[in-house]
This record gives sequence, structure tokens and C-alpha cells, in this order.
Amino acid sequence: MSPLDARVQALEALFRHVERHRMAGVPVLNGALQVEAVGFAVEPVEPGEAPAAVGVLLTPWFMNLVWLPLQPAEGGVGQVRERKVGTARFEFITGSEPGFGAYEACSLASPMFEYASQAQARATAHAVLAELRHVQAPAPLPVSQARRGFLFGRPAVEGRA
Repeated sequence: MSPLDARVQALEALFRHVERHRMAGVPVLNGALQVEAVGFAVEPVEPGEAPAAVGVLLTPWFMNLVWLPLQPAEGGVGQVRERKVGTARFEFITGSEPGFGAYEACSLASPMFEYASQAQARATAHAVLAELRHVQAPAPLPVSQARRGFLFGRPAVEGRA
């Protein structure tokens, strides 16, 4: 198993654990969704930085763009760091979990009640990554104009998606 595959599987396992133990019974959970890592790929890093991957983490309570170091490392919590993904720059907030290490997250959506299915949330995640990586992706399933505008950094305009 590659270091990327191992880290992505560990990320999914971590958030499944969070869902079962920390989020159990919290009313922001969308029961139609489950934890899934989407489209993680190695990302170019600044000189001297450890190798990392970027993808989208779907959970029943959020959709985040995640910067994931390929090797577990300790890190601070709550620090803000600007990262380049594709040609765009985003602010990521650091998180760290015992036994997993540090990661950085940039919120794309929360809560997740606008998504009726895992397939719809996954299609949106693929569309976000395709936009950032400038590749062709399948059209996402319908999401409100306001949410799509937010995800892609465009204001919602009446009569436009």
C-alpha cells in the first residue's frame, strides 16, 4: 500500500470514529451521507516542506478541502495557513488527532443538509477538485445556486447557476 493510500484510509477511519463517538446524536448529521475521502492526490509543496496530498473529505456534517501530510507529524491546532491548490489560494486551519497527527482543513460546506445522497455530495467534491486542478469532471448533481456559487467563489446571480 502506498503512503498516500495508507494516510487516506487512516483519515477515513479517524472521521468514522469521530462520527460514532463525538458526533453521535448531534442534530447536524445528514443520515444520507457517510465519511468518504474523495480525489486525494499528491500536491506540489513549497521547498523544504514534507510531501502532502489534497482532496475532499465528506462527512455527514461537513465537506472540507484537506491538506494531508503523507507522513504522520505532530502539529498545532487552530493555526491558519494559506496554501496554494491548483492556481487558487485558500486558508486552511490545522487540526491534530492523537495517533493520526496533523492535517489542515478548509471548509467547503457545513452542515450538509442540502445533499440528498452520497452520490450528490461526491459529485460536488469531484467538481470542486476538477475546477481546482483544471480538469474535466462529470457535472455535479443539482445543488442550490447559492451553494454552488459559494463552493466556486462566485456570487449567486438570479437566473444563473
